[in-house]
Amino acid sequence: MKTLPILWKRLVNEGETCDRCGSTQRNVASAVAKLEAALQPLGIQTLLETQAIDDATFRADPSESNRIWIAGKPLEEWLGASVGASACCSVCGDLPCRTVEVDGATFEAIPEDLIVRAAMIAASAMVGPGSSSAASAACCTSGCTCD
Repeated sequence: MKTLPILWKRLVNEGETCDRCGSTQRNVASAVAKLEAALQPLGIQTLLETQAIDDATFRADPSESNRIWIAGKPLEEWLGASVGASACCSVCGDLPCRTVEVDGATFEAIPEDLIVRAAMIAASAMVGPGSSSAASAACCTSGCTCD
């Protein structure tokens, strides 16, 4: 079975995270559950990894918090989205937190549907031309005997 890795990073300071990262956490969990059901018949399993970013790392690069990577690429790359920043809360201090803009809408917490959409695009590359399952399917539909 092929694996679709999903990595989510967020600031954790003294055991606390901000509201937008908390919302994204719930959205990531829900998206992964949906993806597991949708991708299992295609022979793809999701592998979710979460990474806590400490305060020093966050201060060095706030844009790394609340960031999702799917199959080694940032979510925004899969979606053709842009990244911005906005003021957040006490956990984040005075530094702005990551936002994502897709189709003219700006999101502070990353919605479940964007996570699912990006993951489905990534998964489609795993079953497209050049993948082993696509090669065997092409062979079997061309009339040769693959058995």
